[in-house]
Amino acid sequence: MSKGDLSAQRIVTRLRDIRDAIDQIPLLLKDRNFSDLEADRVGRAAFERFLEIVSEASRHVPDDVKAQEPEIEWRAIAAIGNQLRHGYRQLDLGILWDIHAKGQLNTLDAAALRLQQSLSGFKGPKTP
Repeated sequence: MSKGDLSAQRIVTRLRDIRDAIDQIPLLLKDRNFSDLEADRVGRAAFERFLEIVSEASRHVPDDVKAQEPEIEWRAIAAIGNQLRHGYRQLDLGILWDIHAKGQLNTLDAAALRLQQSLSGFKGPKTP
């Protein structure tokens, strides 16, 4: 395996980490509203942790790869992680909830999938 292949493999792993964390959030928040999450300390911690994983994994995706998905606010994703790690006392759960409720994670998930496929050499489905 070449150094380039290993590097691409590491990036694909980080993109998979992003997608795996995003996949867990709807399961966690199923049948819950904002008030439910606000009252559930453990659920809130899990939600925050999944967002932190998304943020941290995104920081390990090189800028040239991120540039392939310019509609994604990569810096904002990194900033959320910093807020979760260092500014947790001032954290506004409403902002985090909106990220979920407004479908921003779905947009990121789709972008991460496209990047994963690009780096994995995905050619698309075969046509007869």
